[in-house]
Amino acid sequence: MSHIYLIAFDGSNASHRALAYGVERARASGARLVLAHVLEWSPYSFLTAEELAERHKRRNQEVGRAQDIILKPMEEKLTREGVEVETVVRYGHVAETLCALAEEFEVTQIIIGRTGDSSLQKRIFGSVSVTLAQAAPVPCTIVP
Repeated sequence: MSHIYLIAFDGSNASHRALAYGVERARASGARLVLAHVLEWSPYSFLTAEELAERHKRRNQEVGRAQDIILKPMEEKLTREGVEVETVVRYGHVAETLCALAEEFEVTQIIIGRTGDSSLQKRIFGSVSVTLAQAAPVPCTIVP
């Protein structure tokens, strides 16, 4: 069985640590990587038809920007280094979207970096890493 690791990547220090961890494991096991960038988006707003059209246009622009600025440079770098990698940008709640991507790409593990944010809000409402640790459909590695 071929291993596929889904790595949440947003260009932050935490995501770079997760990527380094994932690349190291991929090289050791021959796994393939899927780098995912999730743009937070709430579908719960009441908009007119014109506002919906404008929002759709902005979403497409944001997806293109995320792909070009955040994921494409890493994909090119990893490909040059001989790592098999694919990228994906999606809108939604980060943890829920990563869980859906794990099932869509049939990954064997999710890898995410921990930001170290210990704010009261994060402790009350939870963080992406905490949610993934509880809800992920596959093993989830949280890289400190």
